[in-house]
Amino acid sequence: MRVVDRVKAASIAPSTSGALLGAAFLMATSSIGPGFLTQTAVFTERLAASFGFVILASVILDLGAQLNIWRVVTLSGRRAQDIANDVLPGLGHALALLVVIGGLVFNIGNVAGTGLGMNVLTGISTTTGAVISAGIAIGLFVVKEAGRAMDRFTKTLGFVMIALTIYVAIRSQPPVAEAALRTFVPLELDVFAILTLVGGTVGGYITFAGAHRLIDAGISGPDSLPQVMRSATIGITATALMRVLLFLAAFGVVAQGLALDAGNPPASVFRLAAGELGYRIFGVVMWAAAATSVVGASYTSVSFLRTLHPIIERHQRSVIIGFILFSTAVFAVVGRPVQVLILAGALNGLILPLALAVVLIAAHRRNIVGDYRHPRWLAIFGAVTAAATAFLAVRILWSELPRLWS
Repeated sequence: MRVVDRVKAASIAPSTSGALLGAAFLMATSSIGPGFLTQTAVFTERLAASFGFVILASVILDLGAQLNIWRVVTLSGRRAQDIANDVLPGLGHALALLVVIGGLVFNIGNVAGTGLGMNVLTGISTTTGAVISAGIAIGLFVVKEAGRAMDRFTKTLGFVMIALTIYVAIRSQPPVAEAALRTFVPLELDVFAILTLVGGTVGGYITFAGAHRLIDAGISGPDSLPQVMRSATIGITATALMRVLLFLAAFGVVAQGLALDAGNPPASVFRLAAGELGYRIFGVVMWAAAATSVVGASYTSVSFLRTLHPIIERHQRSVIIGFILFSTAVFAVVGRPVQVLILAGALNGLILPLALAVVLIAAHRRNIVGDYRHPRWLAIFGAVTAAATAFLAVRILWSELPRLWS
């Protein structure tokens, strides 16, 4: 029996390992989209070396959000909307609606990013590039092993983005010592920047991407928690690494007294750091970031609808493909709707504190987690992150909505 068990473990381990790493990169690459690139460039130009502290603080808050959500969701073996319905009947439906609307609107921006990346690389129009990219994303969900295809896609492009950005960061020759010092002793503190990075990294559908992927891969229950925590940490580390590399690349440019192009800050970082080759690299990074975000947004948004109706459960792939097609069609017809994207940002800012509150309550409900005892330090981290992102959501709604509809 022991020999049989070892044989079974050997056959399962590679698949499980691939799913764990795939979930980590699905979360990481979902958060690394067009907005991620622009945010980092803009805040680095504004705060210079002190932006390192913003990254450090945001990573800590990211950990507080993701570790709580991944832990409780995978422990229970149920998706976030089902947990929310157990906490309060109907709450899961409301959470699902918020995630799907936010994911759909942001997916239009992701599709636009793929078109921009294609345009930089090949010179074709952004609309044509977006359509081609949508076809590639749809192809992942047509194949028989869609989950594995998605895992390989996000892992491969994740490594490509990191490798290319390392090259650009080296070429920009940033003052690393100053960046390291100001990461712990900033000259300027921008709380709004910290909260914006947290919302952009784990806001909306991104919060649930990795955990829902693990459930679909059959990785759940108390025995899986150590693996789940490692997977979550890898995902957040990959996101933080990409943020640091982009920060160093941008800081190297800013430290030389060069101004970024307000129309496309991240593109100007790559071009000023590494010339025309850097600009082409930007095209690759932009396309990879946007394409993986299209996959992550579509997959995770639809995962919130699966348990709401049997038809969606039976035709999950078709619904995901429809989600991608609709996002692409809206971009092709309308372009990038900036005003709607601002509203979606406020919406996604509301999702994280709501989701964290649900998870923290669920972590102490026996009908959801049984005899499990949630670590107090994780609960405190979650509460702090929920309060901080709630403040961000109120701030965005208060400042942006009047201008949006005036």
